[in-house]
Amino acid sequence: MNHAFRLAAIAAALGASASVFAAAAVGQPAPAFSAVDTSGKTVSLADFKGKTVVLEWVNPGCPFVKKHYDSANMPAAQKNAVAKGAVWLAINSTHTGASDYTAPAALAGWMKDKGAAPTATLMDADGKVGRAYGARTTPHMYVIDPKGTLAYAGAIDSKPTANPADIKTATNYVNRAVAEVVAGKPVSQPVTQAYGCSVKYGD
Repeated sequence: MNHAFRLAAIAAALGASASVFAAAAVGQPAPAFSAVDTSGKTVSLADFKGKTVVLEWVNPGCPFVKKHYDSANMPAAQKNAVAKGAVWLAINSTHTGASDYTAPAALAGWMKDKGAAPTATLMDADGKVGRAYGARTTPHMYVIDPKGTLAYAGAIDSKPTANPADIKTATNYVNRAVAEVVAGKPVSQPVTQAYGCSVKYGD
């Protein structure tokens, strides 16, 4: 009995742990959410019903994020998606107690300095949105199709390094996924391995 109880307790603990990062599944409805942007406005996924939506997890203190912003690669991807009629939501799930937490006004200023062009930059300090999607890294990318289905989840590109020189020879998975979704085609590589710094969730 004790042995069975122990096994059940271990299984329950593992299940609880896994549920923290119960990643949204490609091919399934994208989890609904609302969050406040850097200007204090509440933004909901439902606001963009019928549109292609890109989600980007961001943290300015991460070397992998710096790679894609300092090189203008991420801003270019944002502009590319928006030009195709998509919505781009950058999301910061870093909790307020983390050493590299960036306050809303500072994050908005950083985005502006980098020439970024997201539709909105959302604050998710309680981690609810990040956990709903299973976002583990910065960057971690998702593309939602106009029907509200998660069509892509993973890395921004095929070179998992912090070296900007690798960008020019990388396959940009997000640009490709956005183009395919906008064209009404299935995403050719719907799941890839995200890379970057770990998202600094609170307890």
